[in-house]
Amino acid sequence: MSGTKSNYKYFAGNLALFTVSNFVSKILVFLLVPFYTNVLTTADYGIADVMQTTLLLLVPALTLNMGEAALRYGIDRSDKRRDIFVTGLKFVAIASAAVALACMAGSAFIQKEPVRWYLFLFIFLFLSNCTYEFLILFFQGCEQVKIVVCGSVFSTVILIGSNIVCLLFLRLGLNGYLLSQMLAYILASALMLLLGRRTVPDAVRLRRSEEGTGVDKEFERELVAYGVPMIAYSTGSWINNAADRYLVSLIKGVAVNGVYSVAYKIPAILTVFQRIFAQSFQMSAAKSYGEDNSREFFTEMYKGYNSFMVIGCSFLILVVKPVAAFMFKKDFYSAWQYVPPLLISVVFGALTGFLGSICLAYKDSRAMGWATGIGAGINIALNILLIPPFGAMGAAAATAVSYFTMYFMAYRKVAGYVKLDVKLAVDHAAYLLLVAEAVIMIAGEGFFSSQMPVYIACGIIFAVIVVIYFRMFISILGKLIKPSSLGEA
Repeated sequence: MSGTKSNYKYFAGNLALFTVSNFVSKILVFLLVPFYTNVLTTADYGIADVMQTTLLLLVPALTLNMGEAALRYGIDRSDKRRDIFVTGLKFVAIASAAVALACMAGSAFIQKEPVRWYLFLFIFLFLSNCTYEFLILFFQGCEQVKIVVCGSVFSTVILIGSNIVCLLFLRLGLNGYLLSQMLAYILASALMLLLGRRTVPDAVRLRRSEEGTGVDKEFERELVAYGVPMIAYSTGSWINNAADRYLVSLIKGVAVNGVYSVAYKIPAILTVFQRIFAQSFQMSAAKSYGEDNSREFFTEMYKGYNSFMVIGCSFLILVVKPVAAFMFKKDFYSAWQYVPPLLISVVFGALTGFLGSICLAYKDSRAMGWATGIGAGINIALNILLIPPFGAMGAAAATAVSYFTMYFMAYRKVAGYVKLDVKLAVDHAAYLLLVAEAVIMIAGEGFFSSQMPVYIACGIIFAVIVVIYFRMFISILGKLIKPSSLGEA
């Protein structure tokens, strides 16, 4: 099989499995949003969101990105998978111990009982989430995608079942919401370990084999050397993802942050597709980098990904109000106005992630740190500047600008490895159309007595974007559905 056909076939196979996993998991969780917004207060949701976004910062930083190292090295160092497994769990344990000590120390100085209780819960939330996230990436690196799918789907089933019991029947409120998450992470981790013991027993073991030795310390240092520079990348990504919610909570209060945070649930629809593609492409990039046909493969993947994300973003902006009416109950409905700029942020975040996968395939974990670091700095500065006068809308706009900055810099970094054959002028014109559509949708309510002119204008923009990208999207879709139709490389 030719290199080109092999790359597409490998990518398409993983894409199919991750599609099943993410659609079952994310869509079911998506359908729970009306339930959450009906049983939780805006303040409860704001507190839960702060805890979850804190996890996004601490898990990769405190584990030195061992999950990402496990994914990258597990693919081309299959002989070292046991060392990766043991090293990763060691850093999970160290990180969890550090969080436990910090939370216990914090509770000694905090007198408010609810805060002390949430610090206690956060210890177990961190441990369970940290273990789950590492195992997901470890088994992905072992190319055991079916285990990843089983773990993800099982986690969702447990989450839904326990949410119904804890929130609807036991009426535990925020405590029940957090307990359900911990239970889902723990049981899904146990299932993945059980399956891994059967499929990759040489990798999933802590004890040495009779003839084996301990962990290769030199290889462990190599994993750490790969993961540490990525802290700047993961921290920068977190700032672009989450700092706005901390600042909204600080400046405008947790209730406002609760409304703003729920606005992320509609962009999460687009994020589902982003995650499906990113998981599959990261594995493909690690396998195909350096090959003669890698430039062609990366270019085609970029074009298809970009076209799908832009079309999807435009469509969701067009239908944002009816979707929000279905998802957001009571005081949460006003969150719809923050969705359009957050959707645009997802597009640039997705493209940045794609470009970052290319850098990581070349084991350059430093390059993306510069791009995300500068984007994060712009994000914080704009949030501080825009939130006081514009509230949560200022935070949403700041996030969109920072993600575009990150994408622009990442594109320049990737050019040092692979020269992508794309038409940037056309892409940037499409991005401007997205901005225009977002502005019309948000501002139109104040300018027109009827919503019809708004929907007509946004509908025209959506149609233009579809015309721009339709042929490219169909072309790449055909290659994924039937890779054997490609010519020999």
